[in-house]
Amino acid sequence: MVQITLPDGSQRDYPGPVSVAEVAASIGAGLAKAALAGQVDGQVVDTSYVIAKPASLSIITAKDPQGLEVIRHSTAHLLAYAVKALFPEAQVTIGPVIEHGFFYDFSYSRPFTPEDLEAIEKKMTQLAQLDEPVVRRVLPRDEAVAYFKGLGEHYKADIIASIPANEDVSLYREGAFEDLCRGPHVPSTGKLKHFKLMKVAGAYWRGDHRNEMLQRIYGTAWASKEDLQQHLTMLEEAEKRDHRKLGRELDLFHIDEHSPGTVFWHPKGWVLWQEVEQYMRRVYRDNGYQEVKAPQILDQSLWEKTGHWDKYRENMFVTESEKRDFALKPMNCPGHIIIFNQGIKSYRDLPLRFGEFGQCHRNEPSGGLHGIMRVRAFTQDDGHIFCTEAQIQSEVIAFTTLLQKVYKDFGFTDIIYKLSTRPEKRIGSEESWDRAENALAEGLRASGCDFEYLPGEGAFYGPKIEYTLKDAIGRPWQCGTIQVDPNMPERLDADYVGEDGARHRPIMLHRAIVGSLERFIGILIEQFAGALPVWLAPVQVAVLNITDSQADYVTDVVKKLNNQGFRAVSDLKNEKITYKIREHSMQKLPYILVMGDKEKAAGTVAVRARGNVDLGVMPLEAFFQKLASDIATKQ
Repeated sequence: MVQITLPDGSQRDYPGPVSVAEVAASIGAGLAKAALAGQVDGQVVDTSYVIAKPASLSIITAKDPQGLEVIRHSTAHLLAYAVKALFPEAQVTIGPVIEHGFFYDFSYSRPFTPEDLEAIEKKMTQLAQLDEPVVRRVLPRDEAVAYFKGLGEHYKADIIASIPANEDVSLYREGAFEDLCRGPHVPSTGKLKHFKLMKVAGAYWRGDHRNEMLQRIYGTAWASKEDLQQHLTMLEEAEKRDHRKLGRELDLFHIDEHSPGTVFWHPKGWVLWQEVEQYMRRVYRDNGYQEVKAPQILDQSLWEKTGHWDKYRENMFVTESEKRDFALKPMNCPGHIIIFNQGIKSYRDLPLRFGEFGQCHRNEPSGGLHGIMRVRAFTQDDGHIFCTEAQIQSEVIAFTTLLQKVYKDFGFTDIIYKLSTRPEKRIGSEESWDRAENALAEGLRASGCDFEYLPGEGAFYGPKIEYTLKDAIGRPWQCGTIQVDPNMPERLDADYVGEDGARHRPIMLHRAIVGSLERFIGILIEQFAGALPVWLAPVQVAVLNITDSQADYVTDVVKKLNNQGFRAVSDLKNEKITYKIREHSMQKLPYILVMGDKEKAAGTVAVRARGNVDLGVMPLEAFFQKLASDIATKQ
């Protein structure tokens, strides 16, 4: 007798071993048809998996996150099946699931073309419609190596040969195609209906530039036609909002080969940067932070004490002077502890909050660089709070409230909260982990935040909260964090004098709100599709004349706007007014003022708001008030 416990707690008895598919069928025909896989005692398996002893079972369908992963994994195999059907000489390598889809790498004699991609996708649809069963079998490693060598699949044989000799390997067959895979997979190809191939890119075999360049075909797969279309629409919208494209069009910044992974900020882009930085500086000042500035270059011995020299050395830029090795800092925290250690600190000084707009350098691989979103030189709104263990919860509450206000001011109101807890390998007592995790959780609850746990995702020295904002088209961006760290104060001998007169180690809370300013500005550009709110817009107003007779009035208005602290420019070019309006509209300016003889005579301005909205004629003072109101309310 095999007893199966279902997610609702109910139990079903079967006379002998039973497959996941058979359990689904015994529950109902609808569930049997929808079943993609099963989760047996926490392990995701094929529907053909046979349960031979009492177990808990969840039937996985397309509605489940695991179901979507099974769909994407299986669609990667369907892609390889189609490529082999159309291009028999192509060799298959690897095909994993990635965010929103999958890819598969191929070795082939010529580059795949857009027409090839179209033909491959059409073939995938045809193969899926055959609804061929996906069947698993297990072979000894050496037998599997010989099998794929016999097929001429040398890359696949090489992958299997790297598996320990005493292990068996699983293969999955659908029709004429068989592939190495751990699984699980959908029961038949007919379950794969909603997919699209996206692009081809280059990828080195085993990620090593010394090896052959392969062709990587990317695709996306979803549980429904609606989900697929929504994703494709989002990608189209994301392409329009690409910060790299808008950075060029709006003359904000550029990336140059003379300094890969760093940003050349143009005048308008630097105005945007300064608005973000000065806003965050006011946030520091108004919330009990003392701004500090630590050196960018620090001695190797410090990085050895913190552990970075052993664990992070390959990502650090290193230099030498007078036979001493130094590194450009990849993070700001050690410098803040050195500042904390100057002079005696008392428990009365805690919590002590330091903030820095610290420039950091990390030697990121060139292939991972992406506009200003991922760079090698970046500035963080970095803060570190030195406190007692008893103060963690109150600091989390204050920080969460502050972060929510900052995100709201920048136009983000949808925030995801995640609490990462103790990993398997960690330092510190279980009691200290209990207290730290509880303090973070209670801090979030007291702030009214629903959150999810990420078990085992904390650092080896402490738990953390991750704050992820969602942008205008629903994309998540993890920017904020607060992390408990008793480790670095211990490594760098930080202490304070307690009420008992003895020396104690402080807890260090690493915290960031926007994170990398470069990345956050990239997010802002994409959030607003370049049409930044008035308070952030590098140019807030363009003042245009219709004929030369208004030139002096335009100059006077611009001067008055600038004297009021607004960012205004004039356009006195000898062009038609319609041309000038169109040009400045394409720059996504919040306001355009048009000056004719009537406006000059009356001391008024004709106002056009972004989006070609005609606000009519108003006195100059009234426009000043409107502009000031927009800025004050973060419009």
